[in-house]
Amino acid sequence: MEVVCACEDESVILSVAKDLFQKHMLSVKDPSLTLRMTRPYAQADKGETYSVNYNELRAYNQASGFTGLMLSFAGRRFTKKVMIYFKNDFDGLKEAFSSLSIRPKRICIVGDTNTVPLYGDLVKCVLSKVFDTVDVYAFPVGEENKNLHAIEGLYLFLLEHRYDRKDCLLALGGGVVGDMAGFAAATYLRGISYVQVPTTLLSQVDSSIGGKTGVDYLGYKNMVGAFHLPEFIYTNPVTLKTLSDREFTSGMGEVLKTALLADGNFFEWILDNMDGITEKDDKIILEMVRRTAEIKADIVARDPKEKGERALLNLGHTIGHAIEKSKNFTMPHGMCVGLGCIAAAAISHSRGLLETEELYEIRDVCVMFGLPIYVDGIDSKEILKITKSDKKMAGGRIRFILLEEIGKAFIADDVTDEEILSGIHFINGDVNGKLFSRDSGNYYSGDALYGE
Repeated sequence: MEVVCACEDESVILSVAKDLFQKHMLSVKDPSLTLRMTRPYAQADKGETYSVNYNELRAYNQASGFTGLMLSFAGRRFTKKVMIYFKNDFDGLKEAFSSLSIRPKRICIVGDTNTVPLYGDLVKCVLSKVFDTVDVYAFPVGEENKNLHAIEGLYLFLLEHRYDRKDCLLALGGGVVGDMAGFAAATYLRGISYVQVPTTLLSQVDSSIGGKTGVDYLGYKNMVGAFHLPEFIYTNPVTLKTLSDREFTSGMGEVLKTALLADGNFFEWILDNMDGITEKDDKIILEMVRRTAEIKADIVARDPKEKGERALLNLGHTIGHAIEKSKNFTMPHGMCVGLGCIAAAAISHSRGLLETEELYEIRDVCVMFGLPIYVDGIDSKEILKITKSDKKMAGGRIRFILLEEIGKAFIADDVTDEEILSGIHFINGDVNGKLFSRDSGNYYSGDALYGE
């Protein structure tokens, strides 16, 4: 992976430098530290590299005010670079599009009935300076509309407006919008370009990164889809201020998942900055989003088609997806992932991998950020049965993600049904939650989250 980092905040630069060089045991305290970087903007598509001194990089940061990452996806036939921009407004979209080697004349902003009224005009105003034509299309909001029928509506719109392979889509919204717009781009005319502009915490740190697109089918989540990389990802963390507490909490499920599977120090940073996160402090939120996205981007760049290491990002998802389906998608995805992480931690503890203190620290952190740690109205055996239909099955066995310690996950192909049931029991409020007062913490029952 090649990384572009530009930010006037010295601590961010040093953090990136540490992440890049800790494997090589190089010092990050020396201001003469030299990083190997990819040229930003116009030169990025040429893949040119150069050595940049720390002080030179800082000077560039102050001049540009840009913060970003670049991913390089190398395959047998091609190498594609995907820039991830982080900026607290939409104005940078003009420069982001100007940096591309492709020059589409038309673009369709694809959002939903929540995001289009909030941001559609702002984004359209910026894009009108770049494109001859800017159209807007809105899906009905909600996971229940993430299906092939809804995609057909977008296909028809694009056909009626004569979009061709040289045109582009822009996904403006959360994970559902990003998945659907990306899938439409992957399949319309056998593939057209698109970009991701995620507006929820969950989509900014997870679903917009890596090129996974798709829709639900017959009640099974993301069962029909494709890998289709965007031209770039543009993240504006200010959009998180318009999120409901419920949506922000759901996103924190993915943030905590990412820290648990890959970075124990980041997990501790989250604990130390809990007040700033819950108050949505601009600087702290930007750093949290950037670091979470960076972890996922690093893993995805090494394994873009999920042949191995990328499966680690599914921590909490096997049981989490099963709970989500059993609740008919009325329970937010990130909350289900949080419950799945607790269940995975319980299984890891039963194997002697996690200390008791670590197990309950994971659960307590979920409480601190408003995530449920128990769920009512589920049948443990039915949840187990649903996991058997999970996309992550391999050779008839579930590829389960467990924890060796906080910050280090691994793939386990030998998790038994009995172990999975024990993990489900640990978060089943009807089984285990009777020992836990609803007034003392978070407890999901139907559509109500107790303890908020």
